[in-house]
Amino acid sequence: MAASVRPRRSALYVPGSNERAVEKAGTVAADVLIFDLEDSVPPARKDSAREAVARAAGKLVGGRREIVVRINDLDSPWAARDVAVMAGVSLDAILIPKVERTEDIRRVRAAFAAAQARRAQNLWVMIETPLAIVNAAAIAAVAAVPAPAVTAFVVGTNDLAAELHVPVRPGRAALLPHLAQALLAARAHDLAILDGTFNDIDDRKTLQIECRQGRDLGMDGKTVIHPSQVSVANEAFAPEPEELFWARRVVEAFALPENSGVEVLRLAGRMVERLHERAVRRVIDLAGAIATLDEDAREKAKVRRTTG
Repeated sequence: MAASVRPRRSALYVPGSNERAVEKAGTVAADVLIFDLEDSVPPARKDSAREAVARAAGKLVGGRREIVVRINDLDSPWAARDVAVMAGVSLDAILIPKVERTEDIRRVRAAFAAAQARRAQNLWVMIETPLAIVNAAAIAAVAAVPAPAVTAFVVGTNDLAAELHVPVRPGRAALLPHLAQALLAARAHDLAILDGTFNDIDDRKTLQIECRQGRDLGMDGKTVIHPSQVSVANEAFAPEPEELFWARRVVEAFALPENSGVEVLRLAGRMVERLHERAVRRVIDLAGAIATLDEDAREKAKVRRTTG
């Protein structure tokens, strides 16, 4: 599955110290599983959580969805051991919290080199402080080389709001300028970007609104904190039937022999350019990738029910 169209509609944080959550994570239909060793794990359980996550994640890697581990803050006493252990697991990515400057990327790359990682794993970085927002473009600019490459931003809206001294209210007016800045930096350097979490687990309606807002901003998906939020994010960040229908019409129109070499045409009363064709092809590819991913999840659920 091409990275550029890999579904990331929902990214579920799985608390590393919650044994049941870690064991059951594979049954949740999230596009991304982020096993967390940082915020959700108390200091006394850091070591046991690390080993449990390494075992669980190791069993899940290689499938159609992405398996990611969020390690501890680079300045914490646990980060070096986190990197050493996770470098030996063939994860899709390791998520680095509290990244604020390009120097942080250099430090984690050095840690990977010291750990003699078996392969160049991707890095995802948390953008969750005012300094990270200010430096987002510079951080994204050093993403590609040297390995391991940074391939995604994950916005931490809770930490960001706390440091900005602003409330997180419906509509997120106080955060929108900062979300947009992180998004611009990510897109300028071809990175994926995931929206922050929504804290009210029982408020499904407002979660739907916030997911739609994130999608309209241009986010690839949303980080979620509970399995019940996964289906909402999956629906919101998937192409809508009308959007997919239009995408196919555009591609079909440009494929007509009489439109060969045409850069602009009229379709259903609208002006459509070749750049629109390129954009809608991604919509079609994304819809296909989602269909494959969802079918895989259904088949696995069927097997679990049969063997259950």
